[in-house]
Amino acid sequence: MSTPEQPLTVAIKRIDPTLPLPVYATSGSVGFDLYCREETEIMPRQLARIPANVVVRTPPGYMLLLTMRSSTARRKGLLIPNGVGVIDQDYCGEGDELLLSVYNFKDETAFVHYGERIAQGIFVPITRVVWQEVDEMGQARGGFGSTGG
Repeated sequence: MSTPEQPLTVAIKRIDPTLPLPVYATSGSVGFDLYCREETEIMPRQLARIPANVVVRTPPGYMLLLTMRSSTARRKGLLIPNGVGVIDQDYCGEGDELLLSVYNFKDETAFVHYGERIAQGIFVPITRVVWQEVDEMGQARGGFGSTGG
């Protein structure tokens, strides 16, 4: 595991070396910004993939989570259709550029421009499990949303 004093070293390859490497915008940022590699037009109510210009070798014990920047939905009308993108550790070959799947929920065409910051990446520690099947799980706490939420 990494610490703020000893960051995780991660192998990365840029497709277009004129675009910057991903960066953390502030010292308190959890996610690093990813840049759009090519002009992308997303028609209303359509899905598209935005190339993020990098191939990343996610270290063992981690996953790479991709999510939209907080202002993207408001400014562009774009969301990730399933909420987040999960990048596995073995998605790191020469042709495995990070692609951000987006949905345009507006009634007008959205444009993402070359070099624009479009998404964030976050490395998340993972734990693999071994299932232990049981005959009973104990008392139920209630149904979906039963805690008042």
